[in-house]
Amino acid sequence: MRPRDVITAQARPRIDKPAPESATMAGQDRYHRGLITMHLIDLLAPVRVRTGLQVSSKKRLLELAAATLVLPSDDSELERSIYDSLCARERLGSTALEHGVAIPHGRISGLNSPAGAFLKLADPLSFNAGDRQPVDLVFALVVPEHFTQQHLLLLSQLAEMFSDAAFCARLRSTQDSAQLHGVLAEWQLAHLAA
Repeated sequence: MRPRDVITAQARPRIDKPAPESATMAGQDRYHRGLITMHLIDLLAPVRVRTGLQVSSKKRLLELAAATLVLPSDDSELERSIYDSLCARERLGSTALEHGVAIPHGRISGLNSPAGAFLKLADPLSFNAGDRQPVDLVFALVVPEHFTQQHLLLLSQLAEMFSDAAFCARLRSTQDSAQLHGVLAEWQLAHLAA
């Protein structure tokens, strides 16, 4: 591993762990201000990838997304804050992309680190998409309120990822959550190398 790779790997803390104690205060400050580049796979713990989900409404889907985004060690109010943020963003306009994909997202005051969750629905759900196609692939994203630039970069990565029809077909044909996480990680790694 080259020295540059070590620095880059250390600069991308995962959501489930705080920034490494060996990081300098300046480095931690840059992370918390959203200045260090993050990648989608850094936000997506395997426990946040779920498949075969039965949901009856958009409201229920957003509740499920909020519940998936929190960890047992998280503050009990966090799930409600995430749900409220996702709903507030949906009221501004649907976060559905075309071709059965939605990316509900929000910024949360007091959130320490961004987090992502991937949900694959058993049956497509109406989500007010521009192409009127129901949604079956959902990537929910939450970021700290001050991560304005990082939020936009992560949304850009998601839009690029889900604009790949072959990739979406691969996600739809994968039935296991661990395998889905692997497919998402492979896409990210292939695009980092490009």
